[in-house]
Amino acid sequence: MVASAVATWLVAACMSFSGDTRLKPSPPAALPLPSKRLSRSARRKLQAMTKCNHFSAAGGLMSSIYGSGIMNLLEPCEEYYKSKPLSSSSLSIFGYENRRVKQTGKAMAIAVQPAKEPTTKKKPVTKKRRVVVTGLGVVSPVGDVVDVFYENLLDGVSGISEIESFDCQHFPTKIAGEIKSFSADGWIAPKLSKRVDKFMLYLLTAGKKALEDGGVTDEVMKELDITKCGVIIGSALGGMKIFQDAIEALRVSYKKMNPFCVPFATTDMGSAILAMDLGWMGPNYSISTACATSNYCILNAANHIIRGETDMMLSGGSDSAIIPIGLGGFVACNSLSQRNDDPTKASRPWDVSRDGFVMGEGAGVLLLEELEHAKARGAKIYAEFMGGSFTCDAYHMTEPHPDGTGIALCIEKALAQSGVAREDVNYINAHATSTPSGDLNEYEAIIRCFGDNSQLKINSTKSMVGHLLGAAGAVEAVATVKAIQTGWLHPNINLENPDVGVDKNVLVGAKKERFDVKVALSNSFGFGGHNSSILFAPYKDQ
Repeated sequence: MVASAVATWLVAACMSFSGDTRLKPSPPAALPLPSKRLSRSARRKLQAMTKCNHFSAAGGLMSSIYGSGIMNLLEPCEEYYKSKPLSSSSLSIFGYENRRVKQTGKAMAIAVQPAKEPTTKKKPVTKKRRVVVTGLGVVSPVGDVVDVFYENLLDGVSGISEIESFDCQHFPTKIAGEIKSFSADGWIAPKLSKRVDKFMLYLLTAGKKALEDGGVTDEVMKELDITKCGVIIGSALGGMKIFQDAIEALRVSYKKMNPFCVPFATTDMGSAILAMDLGWMGPNYSISTACATSNYCILNAANHIIRGETDMMLSGGSDSAIIPIGLGGFVACNSLSQRNDDPTKASRPWDVSRDGFVMGEGAGVLLLEELEHAKARGAKIYAEFMGGSFTCDAYHMTEPHPDGTGIALCIEKALAQSGVAREDVNYINAHATSTPSGDLNEYEAIIRCFGDNSQLKINSTKSMVGHLLGAAGAVEAVATVKAIQTGWLHPNINLENPDVGVDKNVLVGAKKERFDVKVALSNSFGFGGHNSSILFAPYKDQ
């Protein structure tokens, strides 16, 4: 019965070929099923053969029917060879034994499909997406308005003073870059403001200020593709005060603990809450690489834009650890300055009498945007983000590599990744924390990379605001971008006697300096050997 059905189909196929000599047969009609049910393997083989569309020309087809019969008519196709062999009873219907080809002792011509030559599809040449800075937000010991913040830096105003938020008389260090008065009114809902840690208050405020500075109004927000807008704002230590309060409450009873103590202590929750507030559904996470956190966040945010995953990103860092456990922890590491009698002179990068860094607190946020997206909405462009890099010293938890190998490697990789020529880098906002070993190691690495550049200038924002930990890189990035925009470099205060081997002419002096920045480099390094370097340049329409 199956043979009869196949014969019927063959006649129909021949008739469809008779009026056309082109090798484009019409799709075969489905075979009528026999009344007797075939086995599963037989049905599968029959279906495979009906899918075959490799036939001879019309004339060859007819001669095959009249000459060699059905066996030479059907040429096996790929579907046939992919299927499992049929049973002997099923194959006998078509004149086959339990083998792929019946051995008749005669040579049989087998139609072979020519092998397809592999083709390599070339990716279309696409223009690299450029990233620009269109908004800045800051909360710092010397101001929480960007212009005020930078004017104070230019004037050499120090934000370092005695700690007032708690009694630290029994600590050897009693000074910090503490924010004395801060209000989140108008930026954060009062109910939320009372619950969250200060690091989150600073983060949310700086993030929204960056949006406002970037001209992202409610009308602009309505036009944004929220799936291509993201937030990556990190923190080195997260909500330490929330966690400390939870431990104190636990001493009484777990019932006294803040139910939000866990989520509000995690480093990612600031970015998450800001995204919830804005409705932004793009990439959202927090990176925590100690004091290199902000640069890691900024570079990763820029890469999301370059890859076409987003058009707009809020990026930076925030930290607030000037509390007993934070101060005590760094004192135990022997990291902090103990110049308590003269707080404003305690942070003194590269000076021979430096004795450790001064803790600070705050947040810095940059609004990064794809160039064409920024131009389309008429955004103000501060500078262009050129690129950056990360490396690891793989040496010590708290001490930098003594010969600055990891730092130099990071700078070299940043130049290579961004395509910036080393002779074009003429301004560096250094990590320089005012520690005895760290300042020299970074300085030597910088000179190794840029020593031939007679126009090079270096300064350290930390001389005035202290070390803002995970927020340091972002606040310093804001200062770097403002240097590009204004054409003024802020001074290095307290640099009275440069350490041995430090060329004072390379460092910005005690007063602000007028300067035309070609390309600026901003360094941030962290405990664990984390190194990061990012580059900014004046925006030029190409």
